[in-house]
Amino acid sequence: MPEITLQIDGMHCGSCVRRASQALASVEGVVVNEVRVGAARLTSAAEPLPVDAAIAALAKVGYTAHRAQ
Repeated sequence: MPEITLQIDGMHCGSCVRRASQALASVEGVVVNEVRVGAARLTSAAEPLPVDAAIAALAKVGYTAHRAQ
């Protein structure tokens, strides 16, 4: 399965991690491997991985995200 790491801006605490995790889990086809303050590692059975949908889901709950370098 493809894997990606997203850099997530605006996360500062455990509540942020929980909210971001829930948002990412709502994206069809995405498996959340790890979310920590500032980043998330995702995999997906879908090809290509729905990165835009994951970033949009995070934006809906108040975070900006982009692919980690």
